[in-house]
Amino acid sequence: MRAVHIVECPRDAIQGWPSPISTEDKIAYYRSLLDVGFNTLDLGSFVSHKAVPQMADTFKVIRSLAEEGRLEGPTRSLVIVGNERGAREACQFDCIHEIGFPFSISEQFQLRNTGASIEQALDRLSRIHEHIITHDKQLTVYISMGFGNPYGDSWSPQLLVDWAGKIIERYGPDVVALSDTVGKADGPAIANSFEALIPAFDTTTFGAHLHATPWDALEKIKAAHNAGCLRFDGALRGIGGCPMAQDELVGNIPTEHMIEYFVDAGSWSINDPRAYAQAQSLAADLF
Repeated sequence: MRAVHIVECPRDAIQGWPSPISTEDKIAYYRSLLDVGFNTLDLGSFVSHKAVPQMADTFKVIRSLAEEGRLEGPTRSLVIVGNERGAREACQFDCIHEIGFPFSISEQFQLRNTGASIEQALDRLSRIHEHIITHDKQLTVYISMGFGNPYGDSWSPQLLVDWAGKIIERYGPDVVALSDTVGKADGPAIANSFEALIPAFDTTTFGAHLHATPWDALEKIKAAHNAGCLRFDGALRGIGGCPMAQDELVGNIPTEHMIEYFVDAGSWSINDPRAYAQAQSLAADLF
């Protein structure tokens, strides 16, 4: 069984949490996550502090972890940016390996989420890409509404392939991750999308950033994995997700589900079980 790449996303869990989480608590939590052995840690975003106040201390968090030498291990560091300014901030850190950009193939969601049209978002991505090339970072493009949308905007597997092709041709991202933004995609829809994409672009890594209820998370993981996806995002306890999901039970894929499934399949292993237990305990305290 081929190894999978697990991305732990405390950023996605924290950014929408209703109670403020202190910088010190974030740093302590990230220390424990870094010891678990996740392949990548999505640890913050350089975006508007007004829009996402929980991420206002991302610079401080990363600087503190970097000064401790905690970001020099095997776990790669990823941050999200929304524009050139965010990319410029992220590129100040040598310890940041991946820069993610959320791009929606739904015009309505792109406008609602970022205040920009699809064409304006592509222009932003072009500017971000220049900094990524200059500073030798990895580009991860998240295709939001990757499995359809609730706004009536056009969607089909072929449209998804067309947009992925445009992005890959223009920017050559290392990773293209499909986001089930509102948690509505079922197993067959997820499988159909990855089965359309992966054979068409065999040099690109495709990832899954899925949202689910506690009851259908495993079905979605299996559907993507069986269709050839080898990179998965999750968050401990399934915390976080999209406020537009219209279902309070919809959240990120619980990392615990992924670990159990992939460890049993022989596709992943925990580096430090004690660190994993500590991270779970801290997550229970924080959330």
